[in-house]
This record gives sequence, structure tokens and C-alpha cells, in this order.
Amino acid sequence: MSHISKIELEIQDLQVLRQACAELGLTFKENQKTYRWYGKYVGDTPLPEGTKVEDLGKCDHAIRVPGAAYEIGVVQRNGRHILLWDSWHAGGLERVLGRNAGRLKQAYAVARVRQQAARGNYRLRRQQLADGTIQLTLSR
Repeated sequence: MSHISKIELEIQDLQVLRQACAELGLTFKENQKTYRWYGKYVGDTPLPEGTKVEDLGKCDHAIRVPGAAYEIGVVQRNGRHILLWDSWHAGGLERVLGRNAGRLKQAYAVARVRQQAARGNYRLRRQQLADGTIQLTLSR
């Protein structure tokens, strides 16, 4: 079954997304025009806003996730990038990245803060808490 959904993350910078992928051991596939998913929309879930059935599986770039059968599509829309994935459990993405790709969203946020801290000449201290949460502290 297909369960294509949008990962609720606003991608403002592809370089930051590449860094987040590298941190998690994911492979950012530049200019890959399709992503692996179930391959057939069966109508059991609503499509993400602005997505047409004929566009499923198409992307501008893709993210390969080790240990998962499916991939994440990086789709340019209205000057920004969105992430589409098939979250059906057999695809393995949610098992690796957590619910709604929480680990990827966290890694993107950390990489974005790291980028902004460097631009502002801030020092960044990163601490991973026992529950997996990452705490960042900025100082001059």
C-alpha cells in the first residue's frame, strides 16, 4: 500500500539538507529524478497538498536510506523544496528515521543552526541528551 506524505520540514538550503543526510549516514542523490516507493497509489490516504497522482515517485533529487526499501523524494515546488516519502512500514523509512522522519528533521535543524552560528561567529556547543534530543548552546 502507498502512504505518500509530505515530511513537515521547510527546506531552505539544499547544502544544509546534504549535511544532515551525511550526519545520519544517508545518501543525497543529486539530480536523481525518481524515488523508490510502493509504486502505485491506491487512494487509501490523501495526497500531500499540491501533489498529483501522476507526479508520485518523481523528484528533483532523492535521499537513499540504508536499510530501507524506499527513498525520500526531494521535490522543488514554488522556489522551495519539500520532502515526499511513502511511510508504509514495509518501506522501512519510518523505522530508520522515526515518525514523520523526526531524526532527519532534527539533523536538518542542527545543521541549519550550525551554518547560521558560523555566519555570526558564534561558538556552538552540542549535547545529546539521554532521550536522543540534541541540545544546542550558542555563545560568543
